[in-house]
Amino acid sequence: MKNFLPLCIVIAYMVVLYAIAWYSTRLRKQGGARGFFLADRGFPTGIIAVMLCGMAVGGASTVGVAQEAYTRGLSAGMYNAAWGAGAIICGLVAARRLRNMNVYTLPEFFERFYGKPARYIGVVSQLAVLMTIVALQYVAGGAILTALLPEYFSLHTGMVLTAVAFVGICIIGGYWAAGLSNLINVIVIYFGLILGAVAVVNSAGGLGAISQAMPEPKWFSFVEGKGWVPIIAWFTVMITQVTGGQGPVQVSFAAKNGNMARRGFIIAGLMILPAGFISALFGITAAMQVPGLTGADTALALPKVVLAQDPLIAGLILAGLWAADVSTAVGLLLGGATMILRDIVRPLQRHKPEPKRELLTSRLLVLAAALVTLFMALQVRSVLGTIMIGLSITAPTAIILLTTFFCPGLCRKSSAFWCLAAGLLVIFVWVFGPGFLAAPLKAAFPHVIFPEWIAGALAFLLVAVLDKNKCVIPAGYARQEEGAEG
Repeated sequence: MKNFLPLCIVIAYMVVLYAIAWYSTRLRKQGGARGFFLADRGFPTGIIAVMLCGMAVGGASTVGVAQEAYTRGLSAGMYNAAWGAGAIICGLVAARRLRNMNVYTLPEFFERFYGKPARYIGVVSQLAVLMTIVALQYVAGGAILTALLPEYFSLHTGMVLTAVAFVGICIIGGYWAAGLSNLINVIVIYFGLILGAVAVVNSAGGLGAISQAMPEPKWFSFVEGKGWVPIIAWFTVMITQVTGGQGPVQVSFAAKNGNMARRGFIIAGLMILPAGFISALFGITAAMQVPGLTGADTALALPKVVLAQDPLIAGLILAGLWAADVSTAVGLLLGGATMILRDIVRPLQRHKPEPKRELLTSRLLVLAAALVTLFMALQVRSVLGTIMIGLSITAPTAIILLTTFFCPGLCRKSSAFWCLAAGLLVIFVWVFGPGFLAAPLKAAFPHVIFPEWIAGALAFLLVAVLDKNKCVIPAGYARQEEGAEG
């Protein structure tokens, strides 16, 4: 019964999140998809910042980083530094333009300038990213509950409770619930991480004792443990996915205006930066106190040092870690359901449905997406590596958006389709391709993100040369203010 107190903390936390979700229903001004999936385009700067921060600081940023730090040291925290850099750069370069596009989804934008084929292949690529990452949040959440509360949860029951937590929030309150719950989640995440890091490091005798026990210089180096090449790959992936992924981009779509989107992304980037380095301290301490973990068991680095703490502290840390999974999943699950409604269901409907009917359809789609991702979660075990491959799919989208905004003269009607197709082909070869194709690719590049960018850029440029059917992109398009919406 020693873990009864941590269990009570988790249950109380769930009750608070559901109460917030219920309250958020009062904030929706419209009953249709705009109110449910975009919060009436009413997010202020602060909610934008915590929404994006909560999306960034998930299972990979906590448990995954601690696992990496168990063998790589503090440099594992560069994973979150890369996420933060991506948010800041997107805020400076693209967030305002993204908000002013006046669409619900990226595939919807593709069709506006590049035709229906681009929209269809865009849906495939974006859903592949979102569904994979949401599924991994089930795995991470289930692993946390299983490791810290083994007498109450197995991996599967932990996944189910994690699903119940964030799916319920999404169905009840939609995007407003996601934003408000992430305001609480981010507070709980950082409180749990900081409290946990202080308790764990103190239990090991302080940073001085740890540095003496771990004499290799890599342990407290920002670069040496992981190495420059993988870190550059992380930054490339994260800068790409913040600009080219439906999950982060939908946060900008929900902003009150472009300037708030810009400020919110920059603030979020600054908030995201330290989380990885705090999480890395758990892994470094575990390397000192629990040596000998290998393979998949290194994922237990963080749970093992947390379990050694006082039950109250362990419960608060658990709430913070679990909050990280919930905060990431709510935004991404709603992003996936938004695309299913707007890019698959809506084009099949002859007439725009009544707001109440559309709201019911939206909620059912969230539930359906949740069930699919839960099934996917039962097939997945590796978190950080799978996420990095999945996020790489967003490279072609980033190329399309940036070229449309800054080099519209290169855009042709077929550009988006072939750019996305080239990116999907590279991912397929990298993950599933036969050895005679995949081996040379992996030998030439340290990470799939690099051939993704090269293939997408080459496809875009080749189409610009061969296709004479130019896109008509109005001058100053990205500066247009809110207009009519479908």
